[in-house]
Amino acid sequence: MDNSEIFVGLDIGTSSIKVVVAEAVTGKVNVIGVGSQRSEGVSRGVIVDIDKASESIKAAISKAEQQANLKIEDVVINIPSSMLKIEPCQSMIAVGTQSREITEDDVRQVMTAAMVQNLQGQSEVVTLKPLKFSVDGFSNIRDPRGMIGVRLEMNGILYTAPRNIVYNLQSAVKKAGLNISHEVVAPVALSNIALSEGERNFGSIIIEMGAGQTSASVIHDKSLKMTEVDYEGGNHITHDISVVLNTNVENASHYKIYYGNADSNLVSDNEVFPAEIVGKNEPENVSTKYLSEIIEARLEQIFSRLKTKLEESNALDLPGGIIITGGVAATPGIDSLASRIFQVNTKVYIPQQVGMRYPAFSIGLGDVYYAAMLSDIDKIANSIVTGNSIDLGGNQAAKEPTNTQGLMGRFTNKKDSPQPKSTKETNNPAVDRQKPEVNNQSVDNKTKKTGNAVKGFWNKFFD
Repeated sequence: MDNSEIFVGLDIGTSSIKVVVAEAVTGKVNVIGVGSQRSEGVSRGVIVDIDKASESIKAAISKAEQQANLKIEDVVINIPSSMLKIEPCQSMIAVGTQSREITEDDVRQVMTAAMVQNLQGQSEVVTLKPLKFSVDGFSNIRDPRGMIGVRLEMNGILYTAPRNIVYNLQSAVKKAGLNISHEVVAPVALSNIALSEGERNFGSIIIEMGAGQTSASVIHDKSLKMTEVDYEGGNHITHDISVVLNTNVENASHYKIYYGNADSNLVSDNEVFPAEIVGKNEPENVSTKYLSEIIEARLEQIFSRLKTKLEESNALDLPGGIIITGGVAATPGIDSLASRIFQVNTKVYIPQQVGMRYPAFSIGLGDVYYAAMLSDIDKIANSIVTGNSIDLGGNQAAKEPTNTQGLMGRFTNKKDSPQPKSTKETNNPAVDRQKPEVNNQSVDNKTKKTGNAVKGFWNKFFD
């Protein structure tokens, strides 16, 4: 297959590990395989037992390999929003005493300098996003290679996370026999597929609802500006159902998936379902409205806490509204409940590819789309962070490190990173075996907010 590349997205979640295999050809991304496996050694999206997590990763990868009919060696991983830091970065280097042509090595030097200057304490660089370059005072340059000058400057955004979280994730992936080709912050990956061009530019909020936590991420001017994390998710809803109905966790999860609704206003009082109750010999009929009220109560708490945090930054004034995704987003009525609480336009993003029509696969799909659509400048930045070499001619990235060693090796003392023990979570539904093409989902037209509202948001962040 000429001019094609294979990308594999690996999404390590609290309840399940998802793998998405895709082929990128001439600007199009076609999914050719998926895999899903119950998570072990993962809690709230963070690796807490490397050995157990690596075994779960191997199992998920094996399923994707069988479906895609290929051997997987390189994967794109995402870093969760937990304790993510977002900060502007800038640097300047002297190209020479006299004007000369700026090369890729010069670009690498100025990027590396920006990361070194802004790296703090026990933080690890996850993603560097170059925004613009300046050559001898001429600014707003996207790619300075080939230009003539004596001074090169760069402005960008640096995404960092606690070193132990990143290290444990990398270790679990490598112990599974895989090479990390790209790293991306989860909401950045999501923004590429869940948002339209206008929503990324003018501003939107992505709420990703997993089993162990719920994160709200603000995207504006095609960049991630802020994240808020609430440490409750789908597992807490399941626990609530289990406790209130006096049934085991497996049954509670089943009732949530097949009979649940996030908005009790949408449920009839007359509908019932048989529920197995501890201490009862026969199932008892339970009202679906009562079940919905249990689910609704927990979701209201999560949304209300996030709303308070988002209002502080005026993020809810952004015109793009809210897009909900993640496993919990499959709950019927969740967009109606969110719209009522946040008081903004709300919708649910679900991948439309056959075999992946479940919102839990959104991040894995975003991973491959992110890697496939990187510009040359972004590929250079990624190679510095990961330590992988690149071929800007379009061939698959090699595994050997470049002369400019990645930050993982240069600034991390990996022996000092702790490796805690494990927790156990719930299952993820099986997936079909098809080969769909990736296309961004169409979006509804948005009602534009006032310029003053957007300015109120911008005042909270850097340009």
